[in-house]
Amino acid sequence: MNYSFEYIDIILLAMIAGFIFLRLRGILGKRTGFEGKAPPQFEEILKNVQLDKNSKKNENFDDKAKKEFLSGAKIAYETIITDFSDNDNKLTTSKPLLSNKIFDQFNEALKERNLKGHYAEITFIGINSAIIKEHKKNNTILQVTVDFVGEVITCIRDKEKKIISGNPEQIKKIYDTWIFSRDTKSTNPNWQLVDILT
Repeated sequence: MNYSFEYIDIILLAMIAGFIFLRLRGILGKRTGFEGKAPPQFEEILKNVQLDKNSKKNENFDDKAKKEFLSGAKIAYETIITDFSDNDNKLTTSKPLLSNKIFDQFNEALKERNLKGHYAEITFIGINSAIIKEHKKNNTILQVTVDFVGEVITCIRDKEKKIISGNPEQIKKIYDTWIFSRDTKSTNPNWQLVDILT
């Protein structure tokens, strides 16, 4: 007799549990297979938000970006000066670092030097300082002006190897103001020298 009461209790509990399950299902809904995924329209919004965050990060010329820029600018400065000192008819290694205008100007100077029969002896010693003078943004173009103080040993000789200018045994300080530029929307991270202030 006691066993029959236990079975009745179990059946009643099962019925109550079934009723509660059906009520919850009606209120909360059932699984559809889309749990964890945003609806298509929200996926587009999230995608746009992510792109906005990335573009703002690229456009933000903060202290970290300035530090990284100056590190690259110093390498570019040495590369360009060293390339210009080579006694070739044109620039080679520094071409990707130069705008078309500066590249043409440097090449014209090299051609003029070669036509005169002159050649340069330039030894790059190092950079004493590189300071960002200013930076400005015009639409997507970011321009950064840098004051360089470098040290070189330089002299120009003629065909007979006579010194025309400079001193091959003296370190000379040089002061340059260069303007670098890049398109912040471009996938190309490289900067280019676009102007030299005198």
